[in-house]
Amino acid sequence: MSADPRVSIHPDSTVLMAAIAARLITKLVDIQDRHGEATVVLTGGSMGIGSLKAVAESPASPAVDWSKVNFWWGDERFVAANDPERNAFQAREALLARIPADPARIHEPGSADDFDTPEEAAADYARRLGEAAAAEHAADMSDDRPENPAELPRFDIVLLGVGPDAHVASLFPEQAGIREKTLPVVGVRNSPKPPPLRVSLTLPAINTASEIWMVVAGDDKAGAVGLALAGANPVQVPAAGPRGRKETLWLIDENAAARVPEQLVRKG
Repeated sequence: MSADPRVSIHPDSTVLMAAIAARLITKLVDIQDRHGEATVVLTGGSMGIGSLKAVAESPASPAVDWSKVNFWWGDERFVAANDPERNAFQAREALLARIPADPARIHEPGSADDFDTPEEAAADYARRLGEAAAAEHAADMSDDRPENPAELPRFDIVLLGVGPDAHVASLFPEQAGIREKTLPVVGVRNSPKPPPLRVSLTLPAINTASEIWMVVAGDDKAGAVGLALAGANPVQVPAAGPRGRKETLWLIDENAAARVPEQLVRKG
C-alpha cells in the first residue's frame, strides 16, 4: 500500500488535461525503458477522454512506442459495441484510432452484442485478465508485480475519474460492487447513473496497480474529493478506496480542490 495520496492542483480543466497527457507520455516512456512494454487502465468521462485527446495531440506522443502499450478499462457500459456511450468507443475516437496501437493489446470489456448479461461480460473480462496475467508471469519473474499474478496482469497506471457522488469506475456508494472483496470484475445493475448495466473492476483489482491517478475537475466534484482525501469509508465514498502500490496521485483543477485538506496539496 502506498503512502498518503499526493494532490497536484492545476488552474482549470484545460491545463489539467494537458498536464495529465504530458505526465502519461513521460511515464509510459519510463515504464517501457524498464519493462519493454507498459499497461494502462483507461477511464471514461470528460476528464478521462479529454486527457486521451490531449495525448493524441501532444507533439511528444511519438516518444511512446504505442505498439507496446496494453490498454484495459476500469469499467464499461454494458451496451452495444458501437454505442457512443461506451468508454472504449470514446477512447478509440480520442486516441486509439490516432496512434499506431496494436489491436491485440486493446482489451475492451465485452458488450451487449456479445453477452446477455453484465455478469457474463464480467466473467469473460476476468478470464482475459487472467490469461494476460499468466502469459506475463511466465515471461517476467521480476518483483514488480501484484500479489495475485494468477488473476491480473501488472497494471502500471490506472486512471480513474470521480463522480459527484464519489463513485469510481462503476463502483457506487453502498452498492454491491464497492463491497466486493474477492472477484476482480463484477457486473453492475441499477447504476444510479445511466446506463444502468455496466462492467467494472473491483477495488481489490484496482489496488494492485503500481500507480493510480485520480483525474477530477469541476466544483460539483469538490465535496467528493474532500471526503475521499479526508479518509472516508470507501463503502460510502468509493473514491476514498483506491490506493496504488507505489503512488496514489490526485490530479485535479482548482474548482475540484476547494475542500482538499491543505497538508496534502502540492501545486502544479
